Amino acid sequence: MELTIAIEDLAGRAALFGSADGNLRLIRAALDVQVSARDSSIKLTGSAEAVGKAAKVIEALQRLLRETGSIGSEDVSRALADASKPGGAARGEAIEVFASNAPIFPKTKGQRAYVEAIRGHDLTFCLGPAGTGKTYLAVALGVSMLKQNQIKRIVLVRPAVEAGEKLGYLPGDMQAKVNPYLRPLFDAMHDMMTFEQIKRFMQNDVIEVIPLAFMRGRTLSSAVIILDEAQNTTVLQMLMFLTRLGHHSKMIVTGDDSQIDLEPGQTSGVRDATRRLTGIDGIAIVRLREGDIVRHALVQNIVEAYGNGRADRS
Repeated sequence: MELTIAIEDLAGRAALFGSADGNLRLIRAALDVQVSARDSSIKLTGSAEAVGKAAKVIEALQRLLRETGSIGSEDVSRALADASKPGGAARGEAIEVFASNAPIFPKTKGQRAYVEAIRGHDLTFCLGPAGTGKTYLAVALGVSMLKQNQIKRIVLVRPAVEAGEKLGYLPGDMQAKVNPYLRPLFDAMHDMMTFEQIKRFMQNDVIEVIPLAFMRGRTLSSAVIILDEAQNTTVLQMLMFLTRLGHHSKMIVTGDDSQIDLEPGQTSGVRDATRRLTGIDGIAIVRLREGDIVRHALVQNIVEAYGNGRADRS
């Protein structure tokens, strides 16, 4: 079978093909299909099945180039994996954020289920390994709802417990002590809005990024409230956090229950909560897997190599 696909953006031809045609060579090797690059088209030759899969990969890469302006080797690997699944894998609905021309898409079946769960439930738990987009997609949906005036504020929360280190031993005042724990949340937001927007929203309390301990006694309405690294909460801390949910709000709890850094003998609040709350209407519990990892391709290999060896720490 032979198929010729037009190149949508000739200016982006080099990015589509990759350095030294590296992207095309990856497709050729993975699918056993002949790929010929021309000035304004790509010619595919091979079995009907191989050509069909290669066409889906080219289509996905052209769409990604149109949406983001760049293509990495990890993107090619994901497109190849998606094309090899039964029926292929359509990309999910765009999440519109403040950054111009930069919609965010769930990239795997698990991520799409996660986004749909958040949209359809007031309380969503998402557990999974590093790199699966748990926090990033939660922040993106919060920012999108803020942009569309569906909520009035975003509250991003983290427990100040990491890898056995204690907050009191860090230098500086309280703000200086908690900033390192909150930094990943700022990093996610910087992909979705400008520094000036973030600064203005924080000055006006439209966006709050705070340690979990500062949540006590509050009730939050018309808000998206995101608890990150929830595996490092205790049972009582989790109960305190969950009861902050007010009217017209969404609460999203994310964590990796194979990376628990609590003191020995303490039960992880997120493990306890997902066990207690399973089956309750209005609550969704989503688990992402190694196949949902969308960071550097090596991250998936690293997670698989370590497995769940740390899961017994709770």
